[in-house]
Amino acid sequence: MELLIAAAGLLATGVALIGAGIAALTGLGAGIGMGIATGKAVEATARQPEAVGKIRTMLLLGLAFAETTAIYGLLVGILILFVG
Repeated sequence: MELLIAAAGLLATGVALIGAGIAALTGLGAGIGMGIATGKAVEATARQPEAVGKIRTMLLLGLAFAETTAIYGLLVGILILFVG
């Protein structure tokens, strides 16, 4: 019986580590999204240099949202590792 309880605890720890790893992958998605957004902003600036102010504002707003997603994923990963 004790062996079964120990195995269940080990399984729970393994699943928590896998969950933390998956949560950390949000940084990958955010990085790809920020790269694409920056590339499109450069293209838009090259096509319409007079709209650089509006393009920059929208780019920075979008990058802030993408970075927030990455930070939330990191926070969830840390919480899973140390609290769960």
